[in-house]
Amino acid sequence: MNSSSVASAAEPPGEGGRVRPLSWAGPALYGVALTVLVISEGVPLSRGRLFIWILLGLLAFSLTNVRGWVRGVVLEWLPFALILSAYDLLRSHADTLLFSAHVRPQLRADEILFVGRVPTVWLQERLWHGSGSLQWYDYGASVVYLSYFVATYLVAGFLWFSARGLFRRYVAMVLLLALMGFATYTLFPAAPPWLASDYGQLEPTTRLIAVIWSEIPIGTVNTFFEEGSQYANPVAAIPSLHAAYTLLITVFLWRVAPQWGRVLLAAYPWAMAFALVYTAEHYVVDVLLGWIYALTAFWAVSRLAALPARPRAPRSTSGSGTRSSSVRISAADPEGR
Repeated sequence: MNSSSVASAAEPPGEGGRVRPLSWAGPALYGVALTVLVISEGVPLSRGRLFIWILLGLLAFSLTNVRGWVRGVVLEWLPFALILSAYDLLRSHADTLLFSAHVRPQLRADEILFVGRVPTVWLQERLWHGSGSLQWYDYGASVVYLSYFVATYLVAGFLWFSARGLFRRYVAMVLLLALMGFATYTLFPAAPPWLASDYGQLEPTTRLIAVIWSEIPIGTVNTFFEEGSQYANPVAAIPSLHAAYTLLITVFLWRVAPQWGRVLLAAYPWAMAFALVYTAEHYVVDVLLGWIYALTAFWAVSRLAALPARPRAPRSTSGSGTRSSSVRISAADPEGR
């Protein structure tokens, strides 16, 4: 991103290169407050609290242009938050609208892909040793899984501040993905591996995320799971939006990321895929479909953004437009044909 793409939410330093006190005091105070919050209560994971802290962060960096921050919140962030909140509410009822949940199709698809074995079962048989013997990869999988609830909005906040045009394009992709996901959940509600095990359709598996975090004394995470249950839909599994949004972040940021950043971006979707399958939240086929949905949303919005804008008709004063038109006609065809 070059300097020309920097959003107008924050003004440049004052005259003569002097940095205004607000330019550093706001971010410094915000950093202290956020650090105290994380140390005392943990990372804010619920969507409402996360939005508030992101907006406060953008305000901290926009104290030299508070009016621009207010305009951005009202016109861009508030609609974004309301649409995603509505999606959460609707998703929680998607399986009750038309069809009952499917259990076998996605299970059978994984069996076909992996020659009779379901990867979730295979992984847990070899890697899961119970809640009393957690391994480093258990913690890693849970952290990667939970990053989904933060990463999408942090990327949006970064783009809003540094590249407003990219922010709008990114938000359009996020919302399109949510719409596509909701439509699929409504038409094809699907049980994840842990629920298929509960139904007796799959070998025993453990839903690991809540089990792992119950062993970690971080109250906000446990509260997040408890409060999130009101919007949870256990059969909203196809596609995996965890996988979809993770890949979307990678694809969207790839061209502007430095070399070291691309290494992290390339690893992120694969780490999320492992976490989702290992913890019994999704089948591999759910992940693959999520990736297809992400690429579709990225392609559709990118194509739409690339369409040439319709040129506006030039405004002309009465008489002058007629004269210039006649001059062009006579120059092209002296006889006026």
